[in-house]
Amino acid sequence: LREWCKKELAGYKVPRLIEFRDELPKTNVGKVLRRQLRDEETGKPG
Repeated sequence: LREWCKKELAGYKVPRLIEFRDELPKTNVGKVLRRQLRDEETGKPG
């Protein structure tokens, strides 16, 4: 995946970290809770 990104995307668009998850945290409406993901990565309590 990383090699494809390097080949197909501009350098600043290539992700530094690729993480595979079974499911993402979502709101009741179904939107992804991006802040919760960010807090999990930085170790901040949500």
